[in-house]
Amino acid sequence: MERFFNLRANGTDVKTEVIAGITTFMATLYIIVVNPAIISATGMPFSAVVTATILVSAFSSIMMGIYAKNPIVVAPGMGINAFFTYTVVLGMGVEWPVALGAVFWSGIVFLLLSIYNVRTAIANAIPPQIRAAVAAGIGIFITFVGLENAKFVVADPNTLVTFGGLNTITATFLVGLLFTAWLVLRNISGALILGVLFTTLLALPIGRLWGDATQFFGSATIVNFNGWVAAPDFSLLFSLDLVHSFSLAMLPVIFVMLFADLFDSLSTFIGVAEAADLKDAAGEPRNIKEALLVDALSTTVSGLFGTSAGSSFIESAAGIKEGGRTGLTAVVAGLCFLPFMFLSPLLSMVPPIATAPALVMVGVFMMTPIAKIEWQRYDEAVPAFLAIILTPLTYSITHGIVWSLIGWSVLKLLSGQRDKISPTLVGLNIFAVFILLI
Repeated sequence: MERFFNLRANGTDVKTEVIAGITTFMATLYIIVVNPAIISATGMPFSAVVTATILVSAFSSIMMGIYAKNPIVVAPGMGINAFFTYTVVLGMGVEWPVALGAVFWSGIVFLLLSIYNVRTAIANAIPPQIRAAVAAGIGIFITFVGLENAKFVVADPNTLVTFGGLNTITATFLVGLLFTAWLVLRNISGALILGVLFTTLLALPIGRLWGDATQFFGSATIVNFNGWVAAPDFSLLFSLDLVHSFSLAMLPVIFVMLFADLFDSLSTFIGVAEAADLKDAAGEPRNIKEALLVDALSTTVSGLFGTSAGSSFIESAAGIKEGGRTGLTAVVAGLCFLPFMFLSPLLSMVPPIATAPALVMVGVFMMTPIAKIEWQRYDEAVPAFLAIILTPLTYSITHGIVWSLIGWSVLKLLSGQRDKISPTLVGLNIFAVFILLI
């Protein structure tokens, strides 16, 4: 183990790496509950999505540790799962097996781009301001989903949306959100999952001691105890539709999945490498090509296992703060996921309101890149603002990305900055227009 992971050369040891791995797992554990809560809205079985989420998280994280030797956890990504559920399946009316097929094909394209290093060229063609804005837009979108789950924001025939009113549901959400925010403020390890557990306990009396839970969520909100342990549900394994997903109509979906995963992964690798000084002799993130290949492989197996695309988690920085420096950290974190495959009945007790505070906090985390946007330069600010505002208002990450790319290119062209538009970006704009037309 010492020789394989080069522990001594990285200034670490087995004990430090194990502690770091457990810390990283605690920071990412919330995805086991939150991802199935989002994906199951498509009609996919909750218990099966739990199994798929855990399989992807364990397999991908262990591969990241063994092959890329980086202390980074890979699991179904936030933002991408919202796109899969609310834009593709519920918004576009795509059947979930076809959507899973699109995840698989985006992973295949991902692998090819990574092998031939085309991925870096695409990443460099996208303006940094747009990357930051897309991340922030997705963050607001995820927050909106959380507020909807808590019925803090509801539909209104006159104003489209409005405040849901102060009642037992929204009051429970607010207490859960403040508690979760306090845990984050105190740098408590596993703050998000502790917030989910706390809000679940707060929600238990709803519909029993006070309030009418069915008025807001139906019977799904009323927690029914059916035991804690059950065999893993593998019903989603290989349930994807590879034929209908490989079509002209699904190209926009595959493109956006590819785009979102691409920049999420790159930003994570760069951010973690900078924070922990995990760089090679050239100053680049350590083993970045191998890490990107693992990320692409994770997306591919996600479609096969039955969930949205896998992505590198910025929460991996929690383990790095505890001294994790090698792939052993990721391997330990990946192994920690596996026992939860047998706890789907316990996890299914978590009502939608309990995951709402975690979704809002994820939205807060994703707003960090907004500081990189130069708001006084309107040729940069206007396209960035389009990405931020259109993503939640159109309920579509696709429109946020497409209109921001087109807007940035047109404004640069009109302001005499044609040299800023690379041939790769021209190709992306042509594809963006194509997406809008079909």
